[in-house]
Amino acid sequence: MNSSDIVKIAVKAADSKKGRDIRVIGIRDLSVLADYFVIVTGDSNTQIKALADEIEFKLKEAGEEYYHIEGRQSGWICLDFGSVVIHVFHKEQRQYFQLERLWSDGEMLDTETLLSD
Repeated sequence: MNSSDIVKIAVKAADSKKGRDIRVIGIRDLSVLADYFVIVTGDSNTQIKALADEIEFKLKEAGEEYYHIEGRQSGWICLDFGSVVIHVFHKEQRQYFQLERLWSDGEMLDTETLLSD
């Protein structure tokens, strides 16, 4: 499975659990960390956990295993799938870290297109 497929599954899984402000940033040309960052906001710690669990479940169902998951007890869960790193934030944490600003040189993908595929 390529990184674009992982992104589509993650975005659809986040949307299915009512994740808000889903963004995808292509960073392949900027960093060796990953090809894409997926960023999503949840309204509560319970929803953040549900979002991360659903993304992990859907990707595992598609045959993808994560390399590492960090932050299960905080307001920011990071799921590392190698070529795609998924950040699930509480609103305050997302505003504080401002990953979209830090990676503003990256390619911003249209999530509506990813959801309709």
